[in-house]
Amino acid sequence: MVSGRLLMSMALLILCGCQGTHSGNVLVFPGEFSHWLNMRVILEELVERNHSVTVLVCSASPSVNYTKPEGFSFKVYNVPFERHDLESLQEDFLNFWIYEAQNASMLQVGLKIREVLGSMTALHLNMCDAMFHNKELMDTLRQWEFDAVLSDPMMPCSDLMADALNVPFIISLRFTFGMTMERHCGQIPAPPSFVPAPPLTYTDQMSFFERVHNFVTYMIHSSFFSIHCLQTIDKYYSGIKGRPTTLCEILGKADIWLIRTYWDFEYPRPFLPNFKFVGGLHCKPAKLLSKAMEDFVQSSGDDGIVVFSLGSMIKNLTKERGNTIATALGQIPQKVLWRYSGEKPETLAPNTRVYEWIPQNDLLGHPKTKAFVTHGGTNGLYESIYHGVPMVGIPLFADQPDNIIHMKNKGAAVMVDFNKMTSKDLVDGLNSVINDPSYKASMMRLSRIHHDQPMKPLDTAVFWIEFVMRNKGAKHLRVEAHNLSWYQYHSLDVAAALLTIVALVIVVSIKTCIFCFRKCCKKTKSRQKTE
Repeated sequence: MVSGRLLMSMALLILCGCQGTHSGNVLVFPGEFSHWLNMRVILEELVERNHSVTVLVCSASPSVNYTKPEGFSFKVYNVPFERHDLESLQEDFLNFWIYEAQNASMLQVGLKIREVLGSMTALHLNMCDAMFHNKELMDTLRQWEFDAVLSDPMMPCSDLMADALNVPFIISLRFTFGMTMERHCGQIPAPPSFVPAPPLTYTDQMSFFERVHNFVTYMIHSSFFSIHCLQTIDKYYSGIKGRPTTLCEILGKADIWLIRTYWDFEYPRPFLPNFKFVGGLHCKPAKLLSKAMEDFVQSSGDDGIVVFSLGSMIKNLTKERGNTIATALGQIPQKVLWRYSGEKPETLAPNTRVYEWIPQNDLLGHPKTKAFVTHGGTNGLYESIYHGVPMVGIPLFADQPDNIIHMKNKGAAVMVDFNKMTSKDLVDGLNSVINDPSYKASMMRLSRIHHDQPMKPLDTAVFWIEFVMRNKGAKHLRVEAHNLSWYQYHSLDVAAALLTIVALVIVVSIKTCIFCFRKCCKKTKSRQKTE
């Protein structure tokens, strides 16, 4: 009896010791807005599993509330600008992209993107300076001896910080413009013959002319990315490292890339062993609504409800757009819960209630929800897939058009142009996804695919973070392509060598034939003379 208790105590001690050994120390570079909400779920799970988590955030962060008590800790560093500088730049770009870009020429759009990107890059490099030129901060980070860095590429220089601290790092992202960062820095294959470039509307089954368009689009994206990095980021990285250095050289050292999508959304395509798809890691079963909201939902009867949200970044609409949307919502039999913090539209109907914030996941998981009107952000998209709710997409910018196009091509959404949208367009879109059973059936098929995984997406994400900490990195999963030049990667040197050999053989063969032919001719002539 005593020996049994002793063995049990020893087993418990061993288990406790193992748990303590596996706990790690993680440094986090958060994204902003929906990126932060997505990453925060991972951090909470890491804390739950007894890991120490430190979030490195700048003093001008527009969406990370570092004064609020959390299970993880914040390390705040000061930057030489204010929060409103980031917010005004973002608002300026959003207003241009949403309201003016449709009527602007390609040149005007390109110049505006270049202007905003230049301003944003300047602010980002100021943030980098505030980190790397702060000796006290750098000394503190080195003393804390982190086991891994988890970062969103939206935050600048996180890869450079991981390199400076000599710590393995994990990237969490949806995709970059044209997937250029993943293609150039992550070396993930993207054959233009069947992998459409965002934001083109093509599927993985393209005609010849679509493949031409896709190929040219990839080339434009790659050129734009390379020129931008060469003129700005690569110069900064070289200055910090003290030698010629590129963004892709440092970013390519990432041990794991956590991609916030999955095969319920993506078209089949090749990927690498250190790319892990964790789309929907923030999704969870719906909780009960507040009494007032539940009463309003139940008052919809058999018609059900529509959930409407254009995300956290769109705080206001023009009077015209607001009235157009409100008029449309008033023409459907469903009750509508609309997340909107701007001025209340004059045409708001009795069936529509406006909220500054809604429990979106809980509403989408409610049995009375018939449709989701969304801008197409990845978080809302995956909540919709998780709960099997068809969508009406009103994409605004960034990855949103590509997200809605994917869902439209998979038969689970209707897409509406924000600037050209009339009340009738929105009503028709809602009636289609609510009354045509094919949209619900397509979304339920995607939902089944999403739920039919060996591990939950959040567990997968945390597993690979812990894997990197346990093994001091995951360099065995990085392809050798990172160490090859562009001509070696495409085997152009091999092709050149083989072509040289073939050309040499052909030349030698021709010369030999000519030599033999001349010899034969000489012999023939000499015989003729003798005769």
